[in-house]
Amino acid sequence: MYCCLEMEASAGTAATTACYRHPNRQTGVSCSACGNPICPDCMTPTPVGMRCPDCAKQRTKVHTARTMTSEPRVTVAIIIVCGVALLASGALGFGRTANSQFFDRFALWGPGIADGEYWRLVTGGFLHANLLHIFFNMYLLWILGQMLEPMLGSARFATLYFTALLWGSFGALLLTPDAHTVGASGAVFGLMGAAAVELRARGINPFKTDIGMLIIFNLGLSFVLSGISIGGHIGGLIGGALAGMALGYSDRHRNRALGYVACGVLMLAAVVGGIAAASGSGITA
Repeated sequence: MYCCLEMEASAGTAATTACYRHPNRQTGVSCSACGNPICPDCMTPTPVGMRCPDCAKQRTKVHTARTMTSEPRVTVAIIIVCGVALLASGALGFGRTANSQFFDRFALWGPGIADGEYWRLVTGGFLHANLLHIFFNMYLLWILGQMLEPMLGSARFATLYFTALLWGSFGALLLTPDAHTVGASGAVFGLMGAAAVELRARGINPFKTDIGMLIIFNLGLSFVLSGISIGGHIGGLIGGALAGMALGYSDRHRNRALGYVACGVLMLAAVVGGIAAASGSGITA
């Protein structure tokens, strides 16, 4: 009923223009999504008005209360991997207990990366120093993952997460290439950055929300507490914000592939920058 009323009103009040697919046909009806003029042969009725063939091909995923609470599969998978890595490293206390061979082999460490152990750029983001360390990171990951993954979808959320993780590794290597650095906090900071970008895109000042306060509070802790990778946190925050911008831009232009390509470029830049920082430190394993 709504579709018919909209078509009649448009035909009666709007000036006729040529159909965007059939220039020889005049019409007064426009696509309710993109605004392109469409003739009767190009009209596809939808609950929100007439759509052109291009927009009609796109399917908007409907989130229900059930799917919104069951969809953060990547978030859960990351938490599980971090938990398994904690058990493997033996970091089961509340102090600095992670000193196993597993920890030494997979932590982010500049001299190791300079010697070709490039996996450390990723694996360091799944290790944690102790139970308290993993608890805080996984708690924030769970909160932010439940917010962002249903909105972005699992594949794009994973892309965002790993972009932020690699930028966190890059930042840590820039400032402390000789330190053994572990933790998902760089990636978690990236999720905060992406959430802030999304709020800004919706016309909301992120620093008047819980996300902004969370960023300020955790950045403050980075400078106050000892043993925290400032470079990792700031690098992750920047990488996540840039990835969030790229994904948002691709959404607005209805070209999700563009977002993946942009994040791929960001990840490559972080890897190259991290290797360069590790190699330029002058410290060898």
